[in-house]
Amino acid sequence: MKIILNHSSMVPIYEQLINQIKAAIARGELKAGSALPSVRNLAAELKISALTVKKAYDRLEEEGLLVTVHGKGSFVSERNLGFIAESRRHEAEMILSEALERVKSTGLNNDEIRQLIDIILED
Repeated sequence: MKIILNHSSMVPIYEQLINQIKAAIARGELKAGSALPSVRNLAAELKISALTVKKAYDRLEEEGLLVTVHGKGSFVSERNLGFIAESRRHEAEMILSEALERVKSTGLNNDEIRQLIDIILED
């Protein structure tokens, strides 16, 4: 898992960390049971405070995406299958929304767009 933080972003560092870990889980890069780097190791690697990493891990645990075992570390939860499905569905919705806005700008009506979609899905 590669984490890239933007220190000039208006998004807090812990939220960037949360978003990137969620994305890695959704992509299947981090599978259920996978160990995450320790708080100290990830903080040192990213050159940020351990408290920032701890806050991100705690939030992810509150959302049910991580499980922390004291003395062993933090792991991707076995119960995140719903999150993965919802994340994929949301990403597809965003892509389709953008595409539909572009298609509507061509002047086609909804029936014509549906016909095109049906034709494309048949291929």
